[in-house]
Amino acid sequence: MNKPKKKSLPGGGSIAQNKKARHDYSIVDKYEAGLALQGWEVKSMRAGKIQLVDSYVIFQNSEAYLIGAHITPLKTASTHVIAEPARARKLLMHRKQLDEIERGTNQSGYTAVCLGIYWKGNKIKADVALVKGKQQHDKRAAEKEKDWGREKQRVLKAYNR
Repeated sequence: MNKPKKKSLPGGGSIAQNKKARHDYSIVDKYEAGLALQGWEVKSMRAGKIQLVDSYVIFQNSEAYLIGAHITPLKTASTHVIAEPARARKLLMHRKQLDEIERGTNQSGYTAVCLGIYWKGNKIKADVALVKGKQQHDKRAAEKEKDWGREKQRVLKAYNR
């Protein structure tokens, strides 16, 4: 008897990425966090209606909150609820991890941002990173290194033929 195949998520379980954060910051540490969400938010995330462009993490009362993530409500999913697309969402992490990130953000030049949101089983998880801001010359150097890596791959590919 054939077992039904499980549905695979498009993009390998990734819901949204914050590419601007990877460009503007150098990553010091990465952590995985759960998100406290409402039902309409989960349905909107399934449809890919989330933006992380200007999102960041703040700490209040020793708890972490994701600020600036915009989840566009679906018209069919949020008919009976007043949807607030840009509300603060609580991040669910172990106390030790929260303390590490909070200590890091108290240092000068460091902040915490969300790098991406993805599925892990039936749960939605967020990649939270402790980051340090890049200066303009650092961004240019990273871009040159990226271009050189691409060029090197092209040369090796042509050489191996």
